[in-house]
Amino acid sequence: MERRAFLSSTLAAGFCGPVLTALAAQSLHPTGSLLPFYVPPGPTLLPGPAGVAVRTRVRHRQTNGQFSCIEGVLAPKTMGPAPHVHRELDELMHVLEGTVHVLVGTEVVEVRAGGLHFRPHGIPHTFWNSSPTAPARFLDMFFHQNLEDYLEELFTRLLPEAEHQGWSPNSPQLRARLDALNARYGIVEFHDQRAPLMRQYGLK
Repeated sequence: MERRAFLSSTLAAGFCGPVLTALAAQSLHPTGSLLPFYVPPGPTLLPGPAGVAVRTRVRHRQTNGQFSCIEGVLAPKTMGPAPHVHRELDELMHVLEGTVHVLVGTEVVEVRAGGLHFRPHGIPHTFWNSSPTAPARFLDMFFHQNLEDYLEELFTRLLPEAEHQGWSPNSPQLRARLDALNARYGIVEFHDQRAPLMRQYGLK
């Protein structure tokens, strides 16, 4: 049941949202200069069965490789990704609703609605929602890398395959595939640090 909840959440709540292909095709002049574009509001993003959902809002290619953005939601008492570090990617989180706790190195920062938190590359980090009752919604902005492509491959290919194969979240097969995907995007994930954090903060 745990495995199914963990993996089925990756397909729930419209992970990628509307893929903005028309905007992506029109956002650059033939000369390569940027054009304005508009991203309309989407339906309320709801947590999936394992308490998490994300969708792409701005694609890397829409900004000539400078920036991309996803929207995310965490259900109450829900852990985000395992602690990890990026070789090149810098991240800026804007919390829209609720409170997100962010671990950067050894410091935990409470980011309330309206607050922003910047995570430069090279520093291990993760985040979670400690609230027992309220979801946390946020925008995560990515600089210098097409991380939305990584997330789409993870959530629409790798994790559905893992569910089909019957791999548990901690299985060697899934970890090996995750590590191979992470290596392509300059990410090192510390899988074994996730469970202790969940126990420490009472997360699921």
